[in-house]
Amino acid sequence: VRFVAYTRLVVFVCRDRQEVKIGINGFGRIGRLVARVASGRSDVTLVGVNDPFIDLKYMVYMFKHDSVHGKYKGTVEAVGDKLLIDGKEVAVFNKRNPDEIPWGSVGATYVVESTGVFLS
Repeated sequence: VRFVAYTRLVVFVCRDRQEVKIGINGFGRIGRLVARVASGRSDVTLVGVNDPFIDLKYMVYMFKHDSVHGKYKGTVEAVGDKLLIDGKEVAVFNKRNPDEIPWGSVGATYVVESTGVFLS
């Protein structure tokens, strides 16, 4: 699993054109924007999201109704303990310590760090 910044992920995906499975650490403004971009691409699959401060129901609400980017045009709902975005399951984790997040178990090749906490 490799950790990348959002802008580097976009550049990588545009150049490589192979399917990339990503996880998102932090589901605030940037994390939700990355999820929206990923959901609209055929070469990026969002497989997991981690945010210890947001419960699943609120993740669904914030993803659907973004105050800057508007209402999400696709579908998003909570099914069990997962997000379902446009019919695709996304695992949800609530770990504060990044070492405890099982990115490999969901097949994430890259993780977008969008908490703002880890700067190096």
